[in-house]
Amino acid sequence: MHQPKSYAILTNNTSQTRSIIDKLLVNMPIPALQQLQDLKGLLFSRSEIDRFMDEEERHDIKILTKETQQSLKTMSSGEQKKALLRYLLQQEPDFLVLVNPFDNLDVATQAQLKEQLCDIASSKIVVQLVSRLEDILPVTTDFFKLDGEQLYPYETAKAFWEENQGQAITFSGNIPQPLQALEATDTELVKFEKVSVSFDGRQVLDQIDWTIKRGEFWQLIGPNGSGKSTLLSMITGDSHKAYGQDLTLFGQKKGSGESVWDLKKKIGYFTPAVTDKFQGYHSLEHMIISGLHDSIGLYVIPTDTEKRLAHEWLKLLGLYDKRANHFRDLSAGEKRLIMMARAMIKHPPLLILDEPTAGLDDPSAALFVDLVNKIASESDTAIIFVSHRKEPGLHPQFNYILNVRDTGSIGRVGLP
Repeated sequence: MHQPKSYAILTNNTSQTRSIIDKLLVNMPIPALQQLQDLKGLLFSRSEIDRFMDEEERHDIKILTKETQQSLKTMSSGEQKKALLRYLLQQEPDFLVLVNPFDNLDVATQAQLKEQLCDIASSKIVVQLVSRLEDILPVTTDFFKLDGEQLYPYETAKAFWEENQGQAITFSGNIPQPLQALEATDTELVKFEKVSVSFDGRQVLDQIDWTIKRGEFWQLIGPNGSGKSTLLSMITGDSHKAYGQDLTLFGQKKGSGESVWDLKKKIGYFTPAVTDKFQGYHSLEHMIISGLHDSIGLYVIPTDTEKRLAHEWLKLLGLYDKRANHFRDLSAGEKRLIMMARAMIKHPPLLILDEPTAGLDDPSAALFVDLVNKIASESDTAIIFVSHRKEPGLHPQFNYILNVRDTGSIGRVGLP
């Protein structure tokens, strides 16, 4: 049997992916993809999962999960993607459009999905739109790059790989010092002792012991649904499950009268979900300064001292000339850098980075990782880096790894 074509389109943070997806799905002509002109295509993406989830919640219409009692919202990312793929294949499309299919999946689930997609590609056309080179399926036959709305084909796979292998990216200069450091009085910032958590009778965390000390760099890994988000929410004060547990945060026992807001002032927190949804008309300068006021966006008049500090961060990031630009108009990679500066402007004792490189292209992810390395080496801030990807540029000499298994227990590895 003849092997169908398998297309890979490498995107970056300026690519108009929505435009080319819409053209593919409504059979509009696309140069170099004429073969798909009159074929039926369906979309496999996070946005499709969100669309079906919205249907369930708003109209109580179960489509992806009609054969089970479980709602789409309560499933892990891996389970949601399996349900969507199963549904799409039942519609018998001529081709599938895959948009960053491995984002937000643990390593084991990524491997399973990659094997399944390769198997599908043996009998069905697939069009991959991916921002990371490592996500391209090994069965790919035709390679493209999408810059803006322009699709550029490559004559050979060799030419594609040679042109798009990234170079090392580094920042010059040191990170700015805070106006007033938020010092932690204790060496131990966070201490879990025999912490167990269950939801609706299902054990999520089982007898967790975990201590985070000043200046340490932790990678938090584990399968989807293993309890990583629960651990983080207990640290940030956003989970009621922390009460009654043997949990100490910044030297104070949980439930001993601490203020959630005082707790949050000692934590820098960044997740792309917040950044990507923020649409306010705030300048880059004001977005960074807002970190001094624990708000997203600035709603008070900044002082000259605050402006000078924001300018130091913007110069480090190479974005000083854009200081008056609106945050909402930046690329995804630039937004992440600004939000990192916002989270670090006070040099908090603890910085939590929750899937910080998800959805970024390779150059933007490498730049973000270099900034993380710089913060780790030039500050006393402890870092928790949560990611399913093993970012190659992260400096291993800083790292400890906490592996939350799907049994709710943990494994711990200290790297030299």
